[in-house]
Amino acid sequence: MVTELETTLLGIMMMVIMLGMGASMTPRDFLLAFRKPKGVLVGLLSQFAVMPFLGYLLAVLLNLPPALAVGLILIACMPGGTTSNIFAYFSKAVLALSIMMTTVSTLVAVFMVPLLLSFYGGLAGVGGEYVIPPGNVAQILVVLLVPTVLGMILRKVNPNIGATVELIGSMMGVVVILFLILTWVPRNYQMLLDTPFFVYFATIGIGLIGMLFGYWVARGLGQDTNRARTISLETGIQNGPLAVLVITLTFAGAMQQEVLLIPVLYSLFIVITSTAITLWYRRNATREALARDAAKVQPA
Repeated sequence: MVTELETTLLGIMMMVIMLGMGASMTPRDFLLAFRKPKGVLVGLLSQFAVMPFLGYLLAVLLNLPPALAVGLILIACMPGGTTSNIFAYFSKAVLALSIMMTTVSTLVAVFMVPLLLSFYGGLAGVGGEYVIPPGNVAQILVVLLVPTVLGMILRKVNPNIGATVELIGSMMGVVVILFLILTWVPRNYQMLLDTPFFVYFATIGIGLIGMLFGYWVARGLGQDTNRARTISLETGIQNGPLAVLVITLTFAGAMQQEVLLIPVLYSLFIVITSTAITLWYRRNATREALARDAAKVQPA
């Protein structure tokens, strides 16, 4: 169970993350995105069509109990997290597209996440006490949009301070994950040891399969390999801390601990799997860049 103090600290850290995300954007970025929206639209398709279906499918195929099913479906329905921007940078992907996808998916999530949770939760047979009220999710997302807007204003008023806030917000995404691991895992290590293999499969699989599908959906819709890698990371790296915050504000006691299991495990393992994928993507990006350079210097 997450304590009241930890819930409060998590809420504060999420506000800082959203402030940093807002500080990474300017109104001009949105105008540019609207002029060439295909990459963002493909990303939204992967984010809110592919991922929720994968979460539902895994929950049904693995016959997860209601508490675990709702945790997995919630993770699958979440918007992208700012952690994906860090991995996009190190993988030599399109950082501007990554940031825009994170921002737009968070805006769209206010409407889409409650709808998707209700739809897929119902299909999976999650009902009664395990239902997450749509209003809870929408309210949390709306509240988190306030620091996002403030961050954009701050970037407009003072670009230097805005850039600093952006950096702090991005790093805070990693801090939140470490915070969850260092505070929650030690208290629940016995439960983690007793957790069956199929739960770990669902936890790790939702991120990896999401990245795989995100890449090939993007390629199938005409995106180049670099933009496809960006969309892949944005698709598989969900906002785990936001899912944890939704759960802690919705459930209590033993039920909260049960529903939290997959989101907390996801937040742990997505860092490991994303690091491996990022190294692979970075190697591919470097090889492609060298091939392009070699082609330029070849004699006619």
